[in-house]
Amino acid sequence: MTTALLHFPDEAGPARRLAEAAELPAACVERHRFPDEELKLTLPYHEAGAFPEVLVLYRSLDRPDDKLVELLLVARHARRHGVRRLVLVAPYLAYMRQDIAFHPGEIVSQTIIGGFLAELFDAVITVDPHLHRIDRLDQAIPLEHAIALSGAPRLAELIAARRENPLLLGPDEEALQWVSQAAGITGFDHGTCRKTRNGDRDVVVALPDVDVRGRQVVLMDDVASSGHTLARAAEALLAAGAASVDVAVTHALFAGDALAVIRAAGVGEVWSTDAIDHESNAIALAPALEAALADVLHGGRQ
Repeated sequence: MTTALLHFPDEAGPARRLAEAAELPAACVERHRFPDEELKLTLPYHEAGAFPEVLVLYRSLDRPDDKLVELLLVARHARRHGVRRLVLVAPYLAYMRQDIAFHPGEIVSQTIIGGFLAELFDAVITVDPHLHRIDRLDQAIPLEHAIALSGAPRLAELIAARRENPLLLGPDEEALQWVSQAAGITGFDHGTCRKTRNGDRDVVVALPDVDVRGRQVVLMDDVASSGHTLARAAEALLAAGAASVDVAVTHALFAGDALAVIRAAGVGEVWSTDAIDHESNAIALAPALEAALADVLHGGRQ
């Protein structure tokens, strides 16, 4: 079957790196916004029979609301024009945090958005989705091929190349899975801080019972959003005598002034994967994504 990769202009770099690794032709969606905020999308396939039989759509779902509409429009249009299999590569997957109703009346977005994606696509590949009360991605996205990769191995390789025997720390207990995975690859010491959150930007961080004096410390996490947890952890580490504090994250959301907040706390280097396009990108996920995509394309439903 003919297979091609489709992407949007703002993600041309990582999408084309994946297309090159997978040896797929790549093409771009034209995107126009009308004065009333509606979107017009134009695909590069204009003639009858021009669509591939298998279409891989690359769209990372940071700042997701417009992008979810894009997915709906592209997927429905592609099905109408004969595409047999649709694969979504979404290195960042939105709306996974709201997995229960924390207060009466709250909508549980995880399974609603997961169901929406399952209706549109035959497979979804993502990286480090925010899953804390479920064990597998297919519990949120009910598909046979709902694949969650980890950015920790790629970040571990980078840290090992940039720092000599650093201490790997998670800014909170939830980051233990990424820190322990990276430590298992590199053999570096690791641990996690403890976080008390009083609001989106009101965070208190307590250090683990580890001597950090003179140590190069790398804070690892799946996502950096407001930056306040990482900033409070960095301040506490430097106050306790750490020689340096760097940050390595899979998803560089960095909303608003988050990067400035982290820098002001004394953080040195900030490294991220290209799951979300950002100036801190230091690692390409294309090799890992290509391997997962190959499994889907050659081992999935025909």
